[in-house]
Amino acid sequence: MRTNQQIPFLDLVTPHEEMEQELVDVFRTALHSAAFIGGSAVEKFDKDFGAFCQAEHSIGVASGTDALRFALLAAGIESGDAVVTVPNTFIATAEAISQSGARPYFVDVDERTYNMDPAKLRKFLEKDCSRNPAGELVTKGLRLRVKAVIPVHLYGQMADMDAIMEIAAEFGLLVIEDACQAHGAEYFSKRRTAWLKAGSVGYAAAFSFYPGKNLGACGEAGAVTTNDERVAKTVRMLRDHGQAKKYYHDLEGYNGRLDAIQAGLLSVKLKNLPKWTSQRREAARRYNELFREVGAVVTPFEPEGSRAVYHLYVVRVEDRERLQADLASQNIGTGIHYPVPLHLQKAYVHLGYRAGDFPVAERLAPQIVSLPMFPQLRSDQIERVVAAVSEAVSESSWVHSDIV
Repeated sequence: MRTNQQIPFLDLVTPHEEMEQELVDVFRTALHSAAFIGGSAVEKFDKDFGAFCQAEHSIGVASGTDALRFALLAAGIESGDAVVTVPNTFIATAEAISQSGARPYFVDVDERTYNMDPAKLRKFLEKDCSRNPAGELVTKGLRLRVKAVIPVHLYGQMADMDAIMEIAAEFGLLVIEDACQAHGAEYFSKRRTAWLKAGSVGYAAAFSFYPGKNLGACGEAGAVTTNDERVAKTVRMLRDHGQAKKYYHDLEGYNGRLDAIQAGLLSVKLKNLPKWTSQRREAARRYNELFREVGAVVTPFEPEGSRAVYHLYVVRVEDRERLQADLASQNIGTGIHYPVPLHLQKAYVHLGYRAGDFPVAERLAPQIVSLPMFPQLRSDQIERVVAAVSEAVSESSWVHSDIV
């Protein structure tokens, strides 16, 4: 028997109700101390989040976009440089590259993980780049210096970091992790024979604490993590008008500080993140189990050596529009992450890319749909979602073997 009780795509109300008193106490403390900018709350969160990520430094900033931009600037990226990333990501990844003065270049993604394909990265560096007389790796045509690569840990699963780090070292590139969706995600490094956390592998990493993230603020916030003292020092100055100390500006910076209230709220939530991650993984396991017999749905692929945190639970289907309409009629929320690859966005027409340049990313775009995923998602709700999806795709002849 059908029920029309709503299953939201994301529930941000329930966890805040559960933590309401602790969250209100943060605000009350700020009111009584007037410590709104900087101070002990920010210092505590920076220390705790760095430890959580297994990184020596964490620097809270105003947003995930600031985190990406500041990480690039601190790494020395500037005008005349090129930075390589993927086209199936939120625009902030490419915005940060452009705003650092560099030009974004894209490489295609793996058909199963949707993350950067190391083989495609190598092909780009070998076929589309060369060495100039000074020995610098430059792009053919524009002759821009290739300085860095940004793998995106999409949907909460880390990219193949061993392969990417090896290629980057071979070509003399810095690796900046876009970990904005991957708080707590892990990757087993065969090179280091250890499980590594997102944010601890590359030269630096960027996190977003947008409210819908696995660790979300009650507003905008972000962080840069790094094991490099110089990068950490530079990001601390960049976020605060370039100040080494008050009114002494070593460089021209930005107003990109993490405010104390958001830092305090994030500290409260950080204590709950391991539990929430476990709940997300259990929800994903239940989804996978129930979808096993539904041939017309491709579920997330989690390779050996990966521990995803399921910021999103994304499936592929033949007729996404029909599926979303059917689920909406049953009060089940969905999302699309993301409908148009960046190289085909109007904002990047000037880069000169065309349809067909990145076939995997373009194939994914009209097929992917994000189903409800949040820690408090109940098993009966998952069962209802899967039943609704199964009914919607029941007439489809599309099967896994068509695309993987």
